[in-house]
Amino acid sequence: MSAVPLLLAVDTATERASWALVRGEALLGERAVERGRPTAESLLPALDALLADLGVALAAVEGFAVSIGPGSFTGLRIGVATVKGLAFGTGRRAIGVPTLAALARMAPAGGPVVALLDARRGEVYAAGFEDGKAADWLPEGVVPVSGLERRLPPGCRVVGDDVAFGAFGGADAVLLPPPYPGTLAGRVAEIAAATWSPSRSVAAAELVPRYLRRAEAEVKRTGERFETP
Repeated sequence: MSAVPLLLAVDTATERASWALVRGEALLGERAVERGRPTAESLLPALDALLADLGVALAAVEGFAVSIGPGSFTGLRIGVATVKGLAFGTGRRAIGVPTLAALARMAPAGGPVVALLDARRGEVYAAGFEDGKAADWLPEGVVPVSGLERRLPPGCRVVGDDVAFGAFGGADAVLLPPPYPGTLAGRVAEIAAATWSPSRSVAAAELVPRYLRRAEAEVKRTGERFETP
């Protein structure tokens, strides 16, 4: 593997899945799936189109990255399963990137940021960040929308999906609603490139989604709403 590996990243945790290819700090290209098409049937054609546009063979990719959640349960399963298949097929390693950490990068640099995704039932998946690092004032978790703004520092910038913005008032926060430039896979790729190492990457079999909240069937079976860390 080269000193600065060629990494392929995918996001399927959010409404519009996307791919990105990166080498070090250079984002070589990114591509979102076609709107209105199911992720399962549109994901691999979008990858083929990205690689064809860049003139890159899949065999040249030296590692994979995937947004591991939280987010859409079905989307996360599709993304992780796809990366597992690609990594197994090429013998490459992979790295999981928290979805909210990637989403927080949609905000311009400077000052605290909170990333939100709709979790339904009056809740959001939320996490706070400062200087690109997780913030103690809002650890990643499932948070009731009511009262969320009281937990945010003054001037906090908020990024997220449309549904989360519709539920969150955020009167004292600086709301930065979508659409955002580029793709979330591009931000996943940036984080993966900055943190990639043999010790941080894993074999494909070790990749697991981070749902945070259990599916209803699991809640009924276990009596627990949330995953254990």
